[in-house]
Amino acid sequence: MGATRQPPHRRRDFLLLWGGQTVSEIGSQISVLALPLVAVVVLHASAFQVGLLSAAGTSAYLLVALPAGAVVDRVAKRRLMIGCNLGLLAVVGSVPVAHAAGVLTLGQLYGVALASGVLSVFFSVAYQSYLPALLEREQLMDGNGKLAASQSAAQIAGPGAGAGLVSLVGAAAAVTADALSFAVSALSLAAIRAREPEKAKAAARPTLRAQIGAGLNHVLRDPILRKAVAFNGTANFFVIMVETLGPVFLIRSLDLRPGLVGLLLALGAAGGVAGGVAAAPLARRVGSARISWVAMTVLSLPGLLIPLAGRGWAVLLFGAGWISWTFASTVTGISLTSYRQATCPPELLGRVSAAARWITWGTLPLGGLAGGALAAALGVRATLWIAVAGGCCAGLWLLFSPLRRMRDIPLGRLAGPLPAAGAA
Repeated sequence: MGATRQPPHRRRDFLLLWGGQTVSEIGSQISVLALPLVAVVVLHASAFQVGLLSAAGTSAYLLVALPAGAVVDRVAKRRLMIGCNLGLLAVVGSVPVAHAAGVLTLGQLYGVALASGVLSVFFSVAYQSYLPALLEREQLMDGNGKLAASQSAAQIAGPGAGAGLVSLVGAAAAVTADALSFAVSALSLAAIRAREPEKAKAAARPTLRAQIGAGLNHVLRDPILRKAVAFNGTANFFVIMVETLGPVFLIRSLDLRPGLVGLLLALGAAGGVAGGVAAAPLARRVGSARISWVAMTVLSLPGLLIPLAGRGWAVLLFGAGWISWTFASTVTGISLTSYRQATCPPELLGRVSAAARWITWGTLPLGGLAGGALAAALGVRATLWIAVAGGCCAGLWLLFSPLRRMRDIPLGRLAGPLPAAGAA
């Protein structure tokens, strides 16, 4: 038992998963900066066209998230993740190749965004379902905290590295780093030795529709999961507006150079690193249930500084607003994800994770389209005001939920449904 009780940071297989994913996240954050810059600077896209690019990249959550969960529960998760990484290597790598050949178009960018979104959906659903195979249940909070901290660290290192690469080689060529990062992630996954639990053999396999329905029913019947997905879906709808319009706002309204945009986004992501590190201590001191709604109703309020950003030193208000949002959302997300992983039956976890992603990430393309349309009609700064106000209100879903009456989120298997929160 001694080996199985080793903390996550001393477990070889977890370190391989963590390390490979960190490299991949850094590469992906380079593309988060570089792809919109390719559209804005190289292909001269409008704000609405940038919104379409964002919608193309996130529409996969509406299109394939639910069947992805059923597929993940049927196949070996590690093998699926390796295949997704290799596919992403080819798809994302096509951008610098096309640019070098002088044939890059907005249509290709839309196609790359859509294809990489589909592969990322399968990877992310398998990824969250695979973690409990490497860690004990009581270690999930710690493991998710480390993964979230490294993801946020990538949001600092990625845009910073991306800004340097964009300045040196241009936005399109900078995407090469993202493509290569998927190869590193695939190699790290291939080196993991742990075997996944044997799947129980059923006399008759349920239909795909029945499997999808089982995942959705689990989410909708659990009062904490139900409010959690409502919160995440609302927050994502508004946050994607800021992510989509941020580069347009900073470059065209504030005259910021493309290289500095990455540095500013990296500054804002520091809050996510702090949130990943602070999540477990805050959960112990304040309570994992309490901190989930306090973070998103109080600590996220400085996000209102984002549309107040101006030229000169006032541009740092954008970064300050991002710091508060990334800190608050990371702390909340770690608690809610750990609850889902710990309370869901292992054989259902892929479908439940996919159902939650379908609802919470399915709002991303809608938010991207709404942001682009509102920016065209009202202007970018006015749309940012709408986005930050809506994002700060998203935490009300958690305040008016069973979490308000708890100190800690239950992390054991639940025998039955939790009590309702009365008038909440």
